[in-house]
Amino acid sequence: MARVEEGGGGRTHLKITITAEVDGVRRDYTITFSRRGARNEAVGFAVARADAPGGREADAERLSALIRALTGKRPRVYRMKDGRIVMECGREHLDGLARYAELAEAIGRWLEETGR
Repeated sequence: MARVEEGGGGRTHLKITITAEVDGVRRDYTITFSRRGARNEAVGFAVARADAPGGREADAERLSALIRALTGKRPRVYRMKDGRIVMECGREHLDGLARYAELAEAIGRWLEETGR
């Protein structure tokens, strides 16, 4: 499921929620895309959850594997000082997700609305 939401500072965000079962664990994974920087690049972030079965590390592995399976490319993974694990997705991930009919229309519309 993809939906467009108003974010902080009047920016429009694209939230993509994917329900999947990875390694026997079924849950909803959310990637939030926004436009960033001087070049207005589409960048998405997803955060591994500590309350997921196996903890943050296991959730990060499952989420990273899911993103790779859907888009063909692994996301960048960052471990924050506060213990959070954040996955960063770029335009190539968004293009990979746009191959799916359920997401294509919302992604295309968001890219058009937020492009320069």
